[in-house]
Amino acid sequence: MNMQLLVNLTSKAWSLKILAQLHAGVSGRQAPLIAATGASRSSFAASLEHLFQLGLLERNPGHGHPLRPEFRLTDKGKAVAAMASRIEEIVPNEDAFSVLRRSWTVPILAVTGAPSRFSAIKSDLGPVTDRALSKSLGVLEEQEWLRRDIDLSQRTPFPIYHAVNAGLKINQAIAAGAR
Repeated sequence: MNMQLLVNLTSKAWSLKILAQLHAGVSGRQAPLIAATGASRSSFAASLEHLFQLGLLERNPGHGHPLRPEFRLTDKGKAVAAMASRIEEIVPNEDAFSVLRRSWTVPILAVTGAPSRFSAIKSDLGPVTDRALSKSLGVLEEQEWLRRDIDLSQRTPFPIYHAVNAGLKINQAIAAGAR
């Protein structure tokens, strides 16, 4: 999957969950989607608008009342929703899924399928700040989705990061969507 799209997609907390629910067959109307995701109305609305802007959702023409529209996935959205669904299957627990709602979690897991240095991760992600990346790496380590090792093979030791456990499964789910 295109890294810029993945970074943009995960910048809104409920985007993955909305896509996964649509992929699972939840009605494309606002009330059923809010109930299925557990999002607040304002957060849901922001994520929904974001999915429109990314071209992943569209209004279902000819269906729904103008004040209660029905939504559907675009062709591009169907592929991304399938990936979101695979990720949700790996992390069905709501506490763990709350980690996935953080902005940089999924993009970091996408680039750490192989051991990577901090600088390589940062350059792969683009606009991430050092602070945001460092904090996100720490959260993923606590969740045990990422392992931090120290490489002693060179004169100056340095840390390397590698997705493990559910983090590695999420990495593989993202890679499967790229094929």
